[in-house]
This record gives sequence, structure tokens and C-alpha cells, in this order.
Amino acid sequence: MTARETRTLILVVVAFALLACLPLLRHGYLLSLGVDIAMYTVLATSWALFSGPTHYISLATAAFYGIGAYVVAAGIGTLPYPALVALAGLAGAVAAALVGLATLRLSGVYFVIFTLGLAELVRQIVTWVQNNFTGSRGMYVLTSITERMIYWELLALAAAVFFIGWRVARSRLGFALRIIGNDETVAAHLGINSAACKLALFVISGAFAGMVGAIMAPRLSYIEPSIAFTSELSFQVVIMALLGGVHRLWGPLVGVIPFTILWEVIAARFPTQTVLLLGIAFLLIVYLIPNGVVGRIESALRAAQRRVSHA
Repeated sequence: MTARETRTLILVVVAFALLACLPLLRHGYLLSLGVDIAMYTVLATSWALFSGPTHYISLATAAFYGIGAYVVAAGIGTLPYPALVALAGLAGAVAAALVGLATLRLSGVYFVIFTLGLAELVRQIVTWVQNNFTGSRGMYVLTSITERMIYWELLALAAAVFFIGWRVARSRLGFALRIIGNDETVAAHLGINSAACKLALFVISGAFAGMVGAIMAPRLSYIEPSIAFTSELSFQVVIMALLGGVHRLWGPLVGVIPFTILWEVIAARFPTQTVLLLGIAFLLIVYLIPNGVVGRIESALRAAQRRVSHA
């Protein structure tokens, strides 16, 4: 590890230590906002691990999130909570593997459409099962887990996703994914198994989404299909990641913080217009800042450096 990497690691550890102190402020609104930001940080960053290098836009986050939430709702009375979170991660990974094996050979709009429909498909299946076999549309998740505990769990999960992303970027898998993202035909000629590489990252993304759903289940208290498998969540994650930028590990965080705060205001003032506003936000980001805020800043810095070098 170089001296620069060591300094960066120290700064990251200090930052996470300071963030862990947020619940000690005993400010309910700040803690609630912190939980939302931590949740979206994990979801957007894990989404970018897959979609950033491959350029595949996945809208399946809500499906894996909902599966994780239902794992906890179904097992909270029989299994320890930590075991349920781990099981939710495994369920999300298995679901992502099955979906990936079936769909990762698709590309472009076909992959987007399939992943968008996945959450709705799972929601309809869960609804059918509950209506016909349990007699109830939802399930209660009654535990002693507090919001501050949820925040710390999500913060630990965020640390884990950043660590895995850092390790992947430095690995042969990360190098292979960058080649695949630039030109999948060239990757195939170099002997890179594109399907296996994409599947590995898709499984990691699904596992993290499943664990986030499990951790958030006690906060929701009541789980039903329309809450657990809402497609709005998938679009929010994509917008946040694209807004910040997916070509840097910390890029999605730049989009998560302002968009989460802005969304709090929008949802409070325009509760019936959220889907429309999500669509507008997506179009604006794609057309105005396709490389995200981080990409725009880096481009400006490179242009400034070129002007200085030519002066």
C-alpha cells in the first residue's frame, strides 16, 4: 500500500468514526435522514459496482430489497436477527444469480425492461401466495431494534461495500470489467468471460440490496408487497448513482446526499407527483450531466490543466 493510499484509508476510517457518532446527537430528524442517506449510499454504490463498468442499467434493486425485507418478516419469530440479515443477503445473491444467468446476455433496453419487470413479477407472486395461503396481504415486523441500531448497521454495510468496491477495482475482475465496458467484443477476443464477470458483480449488488432490505424491515414495522417491491426505489437508486457519477467508487455518494435531502422536500410538498418528478430528474441527468457531477468536475479540472500547460 502506497503512502497516498494509507492517508486515504486513515481519512476514510476517521470519516466513518465521525459518522457513527450521529445517533449520539439525539436529534430525531437528523437520525432519520442519516438512515435514509446510509441506506441509499449502500444501494447506489453497490448498484454502481455492477452498472458503472458494464454500462448495464439495472432496475432490479427493488426486487432484491423486497426479498430481503420479506426474509426478516417471515423469520423474525424463529431465527436470530443477525442470521436473518445474512440469510437475506444470501437470498438476494441467489436471486441475482438466477436473474443474471437468464438475462445478462441481453443488452441495452431489453435488459432494462426485464429488470424493471422483475420487481413487479416478484410482487405479484408474493401477493398471490399471501392471498391464497396466509390470508393476509402483509406481515408485521415487531422487534426491539431501534433506529440508531439500524443506522449503525447500514453504516457498517456501507463500509463493507466501499471496501469490496476498492478491492474489486484493484483486482483482475475490475480490470476485466473495465475492458468489457469499453468494448465487449475486444474483451471476448482477449479471452475474458464477460458473462461470468458481469454475473459476479450482479450477485454482489443483489446481496447488498437484500441485506439493506433486511436491515430496513424493522424500521418499516409492516411489510406488504406494494411497500417492499416499489419500483420507485429502483429509479431513485439509479438517479442518485448517475447524478453523482458511477466511474468513481465514491461518486454515487455525491448524488445520494443532495438528492435524499431534496426528495424529502419533494415528497412532503408534492406527494402525488413523485413518479413524474422522478422521470423528469432522470431525463435531466442523462441529457445534462451523463457522467455525473464527479465526471463534470473532473472534466473541468482536466480542461483547466490543459490550459495551464499550454500557457
